Amino acid sequence: MDQLSALDALHPTRAARFWGATSNHDRRMKTLRIGDVVLFTGKKQVRAIGEVGHSFRNALFADSLWKPHADRGSYQNVYSLLNFEPTDIGYEEIWDLPGFNSGDNFMGLRFLNPEKSAVIIDGLGIETGTSRYAISQQQRRLEVALRSGTQRIAPEAVNTERTAYSRPAATLTVRRAEALLVREYRASLDGLEVHRIRSPAGVTDLHVTSTEGVEVIEAKSGSTHFLVRQALGQLLDYVVHISEPVTRLSALFPLRPADADVALLNRYGIDCLYRTSSTTFTRLEAPASRRDHMRLAWKNPLG
Repeated sequence: MDQLSALDALHPTRAARFWGATSNHDRRMKTLRIGDVVLFTGKKQVRAIGEVGHSFRNALFADSLWKPHADRGSYQNVYSLLNFEPTDIGYEEIWDLPGFNSGDNFMGLRFLNPEKSAVIIDGLGIETGTSRYAISQQQRRLEVALRSGTQRIAPEAVNTERTAYSRPAATLTVRRAEALLVREYRASLDGLEVHRIRSPAGVTDLHVTSTEGVEVIEAKSGSTHFLVRQALGQLLDYVVHISEPVTRLSALFPLRPADADVALLNRYGIDCLYRTSSTTFTRLEAPASRRDHMRLAWKNPLG
């Protein structure tokens, strides 16, 4: 597929944002793939988050967009953006993530390794349109296989390394409500040691250490039954991967969940936290006996 055809397939309106890099980045720019996430930074903030569309090398095209660099020449390594979402995420939120250092100002063009990329995407709550498109295609293939009456569905029938791609209707989203809720709650934890940790299950929203022990907190942007169940599952997934003993699990919500959902959390030894004002939060504790019972599973999930 030539460059123009590839751009037309991804940008049927024939309008797109582009970004470019000079020849000193040739090797790394060749590794870009559709759906890769790009953070645009400046003034100690992530100013926008984008999703890579078509990546190609074309000095003539680049020179029609940007004046060549005085020393390094044309910004010949060009990529289009499938999605572009303005944000105002402070560097502090990235510094808090596992594997990143306080004071890093993210100067210039930087390529992160797969592990750090996963931490950024998970930790900042980024969901790409490309990933949602891939999931929808996988579900469609599974539906076709099931409707055909297939006795045994082979994994390759629904999973492919790369899907034939046209621009998805879904757009890139950044879950900021959870981050802002966590920021408010964190500000209320005066004098406690608070950070985030990465496990095979993902990046925790909050990992709080106090004289009472270690608490792991999962925040949600709403208080619906679906999100309560999601928080419950994530907390139980996180806790078995954390090496140090965890004394308390809590789910944090912007509003009080329904009584039945609070009871669901408490049944598994999980506290329910919810916002009552910008500076105050209410904790609905699980019974101590239930927490103690569940803690045995947290410490020894295979026992």
